Amino acid sequence: MNLQTSPLVIVVAAFAGIAIALQTPLSSMIGRRVGPLESAFIVHLGGAILAGVILVLARGGGLGAWRLVPWYALCAGFLGLIIIGAINFTIPRIGAASTTTVIVVAQLAISAVIDHFGWLEVETRPLTLARLAGIALLVVGAWLIVRD
Repeated sequence: MNLQTSPLVIVVAAFAGIAIALQTPLSSMIGRRVGPLESAFIVHLGGAILAGVILVLARGGGLGAWRLVPWYALCAGFLGLIIIGAINFTIPRIGAASTTTVIVVAQLAISAVIDHFGWLEVETRPLTLARLAGIALLVVGAWLIVRD
């Protein structure tokens, strides 16, 4: 069985989706009480603490190779601030389902472009007519969810 299409890969991706669906309203809950920047700090601090514990247990893992990472990849954490800030702004206004829907559709559309060009060291996967149709259907579905 090809690991790229194995059920395990799909299950892991589904768990990520569940985590995102839970993280968005939790982050918004924190943001409503302490503010958006403070919420981003708390969320990232919690993640850093968990990652730190895991790294201690793994005796550092591959952390020492951080110098091999391109400088622009180290900016990924900055994007987390944008994500948490946007979540804190949108959930109180349009709800968790609409916020998550828009985030996922935007993420899929940009990811398809990244795949197509092979940017950011991802394997190139052409943006076919079928994939474009899928994205268009997602946009229509998002509109149906968000429109009220």
